[in-house]
Amino acid sequence: MRVLVAGGAGYIGSVVTAALLSGGHEVTVLDDLSTGHADAVPEGATFVQASLHDSAPVLADVRPEAVLHFAAKSLVGVSQTQPEDYWHTNVGGSLALLEAMRAVDCRRIVFSSTAATYGEPESVPITEDAPTRPTNTYGASKLAVDHMLTSYAVAHRFAAVSLRYFNVAGAGFGRGERHATETHLIPIALQVAAGTREAITVYGEDYPTPDGTCIRDYVHVLDLADAHLLALPAPAPGEHRVYNLGNGTGFSVQQVVDAVREVTGHPVPVVVGARRAGDPAQLVASSERIRADLGWAPQHAELTTMVRDAWELSRPAPR
Repeated sequence: MRVLVAGGAGYIGSVVTAALLSGGHEVTVLDDLSTGHADAVPEGATFVQASLHDSAPVLADVRPEAVLHFAAKSLVGVSQTQPEDYWHTNVGGSLALLEAMRAVDCRRIVFSSTAATYGEPESVPITEDAPTRPTNTYGASKLAVDHMLTSYAVAHRFAAVSLRYFNVAGAGFGRGERHATETHLIPIALQVAAGTREAITVYGEDYPTPDGTCIRDYVHVLDLADAHLLALPAPAPGEHRVYNLGNGTGFSVQQVVDAVREVTGHPVPVVVGARRAGDPAQLVASSERIRADLGWAPQHAELTTMVRDAWELSRPAPR
């Protein structure tokens, strides 16, 4: 299948691109490199540097049979101070991409959505039927695209899947997290273990959880890639499916810190800070729907496996 991967120079997009190539697909990566890296694009994929807003001529040239859409701005805090960038890129750019797809009669898409569409859940584990009440512009912009896909499926016979990730971790095909502004817990803790950051701040240790720290759901990036390949052929024209992706259990911040210490053998100093506003005690996904529909199940669900894979890729060379 000819597949266009929007945002394929980023962490998740590059791993999924490698998985597509491994599966025998013909892949073109479209990325503006605002946060991605050209050297992350796997060998064998065609790379075009362009924004979502300029995707029409790319699709006209490639004429893909399907699109996987990862391209987005994703910093929650920045989305609150610069919301215009998030509406312009995440929503306006996605609309331009869908119109470019429609112009070349490409109507199959898998979209990288987010658990941030749910906001603060009423109960856990969170199912796809839970109310969507995002608490930040990032989550709201992703939810807007989910709604857009539903309407395009109804009006224009798109076959669409939205995959709502929780926390993605680990590495695959020689690719891992590499952000100019790092906000994710595992890579920050690994930076502390590697000696490039002094300490990790734990925001609150008085939550109603077994060890007092927040619990979050983590999914290995290789399991995420498997879900994309399963989702790609799944929907019928006129259908928009929504699936959560997580391991279904969740790990606390303290468990992550302990796992990093165990895997690396290095100390990870912790500074305890105040709770952050809007941080729920638990965010854990129910992935029962995608398990039942597509047979997906995480194969790398152990926290130490995710940490070890990320560490093996990122750790400094021995002196």
